[in-house]
Amino acid sequence: MNKHLEDLIKLSNIDRTIDAFEPKIAEAKSRLDEVEEAQSAVEKEILALSEEIKESELKKAKNELHIQELSDKLEANKKKAADAKTEKEIKALQLEEEIAREQLDFANEEIERLENLIESRKKEIETKEAELAAMKEKSAAVKEEVEKELAEIEKERQKLFEEKQKLMAQMSQKILAFYDKIRRWAKNTAVVPVRKQACMGCFMKINDKTYAEVIKGEEITTCPHCGRILYLEVQKEEESAEA
Repeated sequence: MNKHLEDLIKLSNIDRTIDAFEPKIAEAKSRLDEVEEAQSAVEKEILALSEEIKESELKKAKNELHIQELSDKLEANKKKAADAKTEKEIKALQLEEEIAREQLDFANEEIERLENLIESRKKEIETKEAELAAMKEKSAAVKEEVEKELAEIEKERQKLFEEKQKLMAQMSQKILAFYDKIRRWAKNTAVVPVRKQACMGCFMKINDKTYAEVIKGEEITTCPHCGRILYLEVQKEEESAEA
């Protein structure tokens, strides 16, 4: 087989292996992202519950202030009633008292409702905080696992990069430029085998002349249909013939 072709096959295999690390890296990072997103969601829930408690406490304080104002008003009405001289004045004061007492009842009911709501939300926060603590523990474990996994991947990838640089250093720049040109669009299928007289890049059958050139392996041969660099997998061809 042509030495340039052998080098291209090796280079293509290295690039394919290097690129195969990307999905592994993405998958590892996604596991960490998933845990962190779940943790962030619980933190937002706790914040929302805390804000609801603050709002409810503010409403409760307003109602307590309103109760004090109504109580003062009722006390003032008692003095006015004692000084009232006409039936019209007495009825007007009685009506004001009825309205004030209705408002008092409503304010007290609202305070009770708000107190129950605050207590309920505090219990929810306790539950969520326990859930968050467990999540943080899990997140730390996953982070450690992912960092270890990524370090191993980086170690393997660096080793391949060095192997690639060493190989490229001894290759013709013209051949490398030709390979890079095809790889820009073909990605990891720039160099593909021929099986059953078909290009494994575009899966089109190649003509007898091109196939003969691929079998000889004396020159770099490209697919007449797609332009990928072709080579013959001898073992696989023999297995196919035996089958």
